[in-house]
Amino acid sequence: MNAAPSAVLERDHRELVDAFESFVRRELVPLAAELPETADQPPAELRAYVRKRSAALGFYAGDYPEELGGSGMPFTAVVLLHHAAGRSGCPLAPYALAGSDGPSPLLRHGTPEQIERWLLPLVRGEAARCLALTEPHAGSDAFRLTTTAVRDGDGWVIDGRKTFVSNADRADLALVVTATDLGRGAGPTAGATAFALPMDQPGLRIGQRYEGMSGEPLFELTLDRVRVPMDAVIGGAGGVGAATALAMESLSRGRLVVAAMCNGVAEYALRLGVEYARERQAFGERIGSYQHVQEHLVSTRAEVEAAKLLTLACARLVDDGTEAPENAALAKLTASETAVRAVDRSLQVHGATGWVRGHPLEFLYRYVRMMTIIEGTSEVQKVIVAQAMGLGRPTTTRPEGAI
Repeated sequence: MNAAPSAVLERDHRELVDAFESFVRRELVPLAAELPETADQPPAELRAYVRKRSAALGFYAGDYPEELGGSGMPFTAVVLLHHAAGRSGCPLAPYALAGSDGPSPLLRHGTPEQIERWLLPLVRGEAARCLALTEPHAGSDAFRLTTTAVRDGDGWVIDGRKTFVSNADRADLALVVTATDLGRGAGPTAGATAFALPMDQPGLRIGQRYEGMSGEPLFELTLDRVRVPMDAVIGGAGGVGAATALAMESLSRGRLVVAAMCNGVAEYALRLGVEYARERQAFGERIGSYQHVQEHLVSTRAEVEAAKLLTLACARLVDDGTEAPENAALAKLTASETAVRAVDRSLQVHGATGWVRGHPLEFLYRYVRMMTIIEGTSEVQKVIVAQAMGLGRPTTTRPEGAI
């Protein structure tokens, strides 16, 4: 395809993106070629190697400060790297960039001891973590928490159950968000609090395993009278009851990263569709000459370009100091829904060829569907945007700089 209109926005970080794409071609594509054709998920050992190798090269968790082991990249550069990973078509490329197993913005608010113990190894790719937020009867209403942390002497006792937890089977650390009860005589419930718990903490156990459509497993975590010291609260004493605001910051950046990956996947699916339409012949003509096929591909091109521009604009606002939740919600909504349509249309262009197990589009068709669910469903993103527009239930003042 010709250069995309949004390529102008990539010039600031072109060398960085080129270096990452070279790393993917040089080291990750040969490793991916050795994977079984029908394997949905690379082995955990291979993912860990990719994570550490990428960290050594400065790509993994690149937006973290150099003193923490990162590269001090602006957030826009991180978004462009996730975009490049998605459009590479290499199944190992997403694991070269920090995602749900990597450092969390929650830990940026940790105490110096928590940063030293937990955040630094995550940034270096030497450890992995999971986030235990969702509960069985809450779903999208993530902060309707029944898991509780009750103050007990100089520590806390945590009880509850979490579900749909990614990476739990290979995590070293769990970030557990609970409702907080300060104990008898201490006044009302203090709100949501985040704890950093090692996965071998007594009373913390991995429960039921779920197999996702794309092969990614999810887990339940049970917490049965898990006794932790005060210093397990992320942020220390000041972090008690503060998890909702801290988690929203984490979710906003996470949604922009998901949007960037979706844009890359959509671009990759479009490239597959265009290449096939140029080569495949039917009724004596290349199928790309038929208007119905052109409709699929041109519509996708227009939508992908719009989603890319929106995501990059929101990332630049983050670098300028504006992290309005509706920006990230709008970008994630647009990019994830666009990616689903892009893959669906490209599969339609391929017909049975793309439907066969082992074809990239067959996997993407299952993989991309979860993008409209993770980090908040499309419906949740619409609620966030609607509230920012003054619709629905009464809301606070609209954040400055929102798109």
